Amino acid sequence: MNGRLDGPTEGRTGSPADDGPRGPVMRRGRRLAIDVGDARIGVASCDPDGILATPVETVPGRDVPAAHRRLRQLVEEYEPIEVVVGLPRSLKGGEGPAAVKVRGFAQELARGIAPLPVRLVDERMTTVSASQGLRASGVKSKKGRSVIDQAAAVIILQQALESERVSGRAPGEGVEVVV
Repeated sequence: MNGRLDGPTEGRTGSPADDGPRGPVMRRGRRLAIDVGDARIGVASCDPDGILATPVETVPGRDVPAAHRRLRQLVEEYEPIEVVVGLPRSLKGGEGPAAVKVRGFAQELARGIAPLPVRLVDERMTTVSASQGLRASGVKSKKGRSVIDQAAAVIILQQALESERVSGRAPGEGVEVVV
């Protein structure tokens, strides 16, 4: 006997990070990911099994109240189990003014969609990866600007899903709702 139990539930504690006979457990449900930029906000979604992330739309970002209204509408439409927001960090992992701005944006979003959880995940290099991918697929830079934020949101979501798949834990850090 190998000491492992082979049934579907034996040996599980019920913890999302349980590493039972079949490995970590991934929560089922659609998620939305957001790439916050100064001018545009890219939005992506995934299927309920968390297998495929796809672009949704680019929300104009300069009018922040209007952007928050549109994001709340998307949350109502897609009914996700959580919203993942990309947190820009430096290559060394530090946070600068852009990260402070995104944290504030995520806090406001969390207030507007509570009790739905909002999580911040590291988005280092996602826009660069999205740009390279679009260029490699033949998308011209002028047209690419309108979809690059969506492509970055897709990458953010794929990384968050993979993190949860491997660890069994929700990705990144939760945003506390401050009233």
